[in-house]
Amino acid sequence: MTETHIRGYDGETERDRTTESTESTADETESTGDRTTTCPECEGNLVTDTEHGETVCNDCGLVVEQDSVDRGPEWRAFDSSERDSKSRVGAPTTNMMHDKGLSTNIGWQDKDAYGKSLSSRQRQRMQRLRTWNERFRTRDSKDRNLKQALGEIDRMASALGLPDNVRETASVIYRRALSENLLPGRSIEGVATAALYAAARQDGNPRSLDEFTAVSRVDKMELTRTYRYVIRELKLEIQPADPESYVPRFVSRLDLSEETQRLARELLDGAKRAGITSGKSPVGLAASAVYAAALLSNEKVTQSQVSAVADISEVTIRNRYKELLDASEGLVA
Repeated sequence: MTETHIRGYDGETERDRTTESTESTADETESTGDRTTTCPECEGNLVTDTEHGETVCNDCGLVVEQDSVDRGPEWRAFDSSERDSKSRVGAPTTNMMHDKGLSTNIGWQDKDAYGKSLSSRQRQRMQRLRTWNERFRTRDSKDRNLKQALGEIDRMASALGLPDNVRETASVIYRRALSENLLPGRSIEGVATAALYAAARQDGNPRSLDEFTAVSRVDKMELTRTYRYVIRELKLEIQPADPESYVPRFVSRLDLSEETQRLARELLDGAKRAGITSGKSPVGLAASAVYAAALLSNEKVTQSQVSAVADISEVTIRNRYKELLDASEGLVA
């Protein structure tokens, strides 16, 4: 029976008892391969002592694990540039590339490792290598489909100013649609646009259908039809768009104050409590709330300016902002 050491609160190591329960718990942990997070003796929290390579209980001092392997780099870096220069690994895998970023890319600079230009014969050879490399990266129709669709998603996301997490989610949705054979009879651009629209709503960065139609290569009717088909077949749980998620973008484009943004959110909250938001366009409600809030905070903005930013009619703004003010009489008073 081996001895188990306990590290005291003063940092010293002393011998203590070894119980069969501790050994059996350790054997179970090793057999299951799970990393324990509580002390097998007192159910206390475990802390990792990187200096000694031990995992110690923070309450009773029991050394649960020792001689642990340091899986970090053997070098130290003090800023991001030094870390990048010393790192010997590539970029992490991503769903935004058809091969998940695992293939080799050959640069187009036509220069060697010392920055010197290649000769004419070497340039021709490198061009042939690039050509064959591209052919091997997209060897079958599925890879070519993914490459085209993910490139389309990246183009539209850049035009709409969507962050990387939305692009990643859209890439996963498109991959699921492709694996479940949802593309026959539908265009690649249509499914890619529907995936990006669904991802933007899922991640809380919604854009209107008109905004997507402006940057997409499909019309609005095909986009809505494909979107409904994709979310139905993939069983995606997408909540209705929240009007408040549009407010910061409209306020920023109109160069309004934080006070106006706060008042717009309060107007929308009052409308939700009054139950007048059901069945109405979230874009129209958000634009009307921004316009009404600007009036309340004495900021100069016209209905035509808000209409141009939100891409809705001035009639909608006039009708909705009166309803918002009526529902929030306490705020106006």
